[in-house]
Amino acid sequence: MSGHSKWATIKHKKGAADAKRGQMFTKLIKEISIAARLGGGDAGSNPRLRTAVLKARTANMPKDNIDRAVKKGLGELDGVSYTEITYEAYGPGGVAILVDVLTDNKNRTAADIRYILSKGGGNLGESGSVAYLFKRKGVIGYEAARYTEDQILEPALEAGAEDVSTEGDSIEVITDPDEFEKVLGALEKAGLQHNSAEITKVADTYITLDNEKTSKVIRLIDNLDDHDDVQSVSSNIDIPDDYVPPEE
Repeated sequence: MSGHSKWATIKHKKGAADAKRGQMFTKLIKEISIAARLGGGDAGSNPRLRTAVLKARTANMPKDNIDRAVKKGLGELDGVSYTEITYEAYGPGGVAILVDVLTDNKNRTAADIRYILSKGGGNLGESGSVAYLFKRKGVIGYEAARYTEDQILEPALEAGAEDVSTEGDSIEVITDPDEFEKVLGALEKAGLQHNSAEITKVADTYITLDNEKTSKVIRLIDNLDDHDDVQSVSSNIDIPDDYVPPEE
């Protein structure tokens, strides 16, 4: 079982609540703003902005919100200046974790991330300690209850996807980042409606832990992901099909 796919499914379900939706919009606005600031407001010539806007549309963010975020990034509207940081860390059982943040206060965020890691049985690693285990990939997710892998496989591979796999209740299409938009466009043209689409960091290999440690890792990732400054969390935890979440 792909750890990324399983976690994406858990996060997708978790994100259905209104509070999570509002937090997701805040994170997307940050990403759009910094993408516009760094590469300009024309999505046609700014791949990072184009991807951020695409993700925002997938999340049903209103166009006015997207436009305001772009203007903030360009300095046309008042906004906060953010710094990008990636924290490399270890979780329970030695799981590798990458935490990407956008923050207006590096000291505050660093202290928060250390606290969350320590409370969850993890710790910060040195620069370069785990980043080499991950590669940037385009990841497009579909509900296995709605489609079969065969329905997605042919148009995905024809458009240049690297892999298509079914993991539990999710079908996952993996692409090279440069081919992400092309593949996504081809799948949309084929009438396939995705439930997630992003360029993210995916582990080359995964490690499997017992049920108890797996639960601790998931809880830690969840708590990191809940932080307002955290844009994304990647790990190499392999969540097996027979994983049983603890009772609340």
